[in-house]
Amino acid sequence: MAGTNSERQLLAEGPAIILVEPQMGENIGMVARAMANFGLAELRLVNPRDGWPNEKALATASKADHVIEATKVYDTLEQAVADLNFVYATTARERDGYKPVRSPVIAAETLRARFRAGEGTGILFGRERWGLTNEEVALADEIVTFPVNPAFASLNIAQAVLLMSYEWMKSGMEDLGAVPFQAMGQTPSTKEQLFGLFDQLEEALDARGYFHPAGKKPKMVDNLRAVLSRRAFTEQEISVLRGVISSLDRFSRKSPRGGRFPPAAKETPPDDSDDA
Repeated sequence: MAGTNSERQLLAEGPAIILVEPQMGENIGMVARAMANFGLAELRLVNPRDGWPNEKALATASKADHVIEATKVYDTLEQAVADLNFVYATTARERDGYKPVRSPVIAAETLRARFRAGEGTGILFGRERWGLTNEEVALADEIVTFPVNPAFASLNIAQAVLLMSYEWMKSGMEDLGAVPFQAMGQTPSTKEQLFGLFDQLEEALDARGYFHPAGKKPKMVDNLRAVLSRRAFTEQEISVLRGVISSLDRFSRKSPRGGRFPPAAKETPPDDSDDA
């Protein structure tokens, strides 16, 4: 699929994603896909409603097969977190208790630091319909909650995992402004090339009676040049614009270019006098 590349390094590290009693295989698959997008690979399921393995999960994972194939299933949440040193519980609701509540950014930085220290870490996500119980939240060390619309705070489980996975990826970046690829380099046009565009466009417009009445032509030319010189064109852009003008010069609406040039198009351009 678009965006995947088997020849590049596959990131597979970080905290375990723990889904408590997930109900739909499709949601599990979308969670696996979100994890794979941002370098997470360890998925743990606690008592999935429809059992495991699940064909619907595999189908919606969109080739995040390494996550699906390595998924572990547990009967209880206590078993799922037993080997971990530090665990976050995700929730959108205020809870009774004294556990610290963190933002996704702080939570991801904490997880990154503990991961680098060799600790086992995890993030708990609750059921699709009502999330985690208070007893389940009590098994975590801290709470992470998302800055969402307070009147519409419920997130799809895959969305919640995606947000935390994204913050995990960011926490390992040296430069948050870095991007995986850059726009193709282009050469700025010279003034001579820009003047050539002016001349070609003005000649084409003049031939079609654009500068009317004649007394206003100098001002209209000035306005046109001002519009075209407001930004610095590249050589490639100048070439594109001049190609457009050449095409309009060569072909009229009554004789458009089809599979081949009209007869003697280069020698005798079609008459545009009747064009709208």
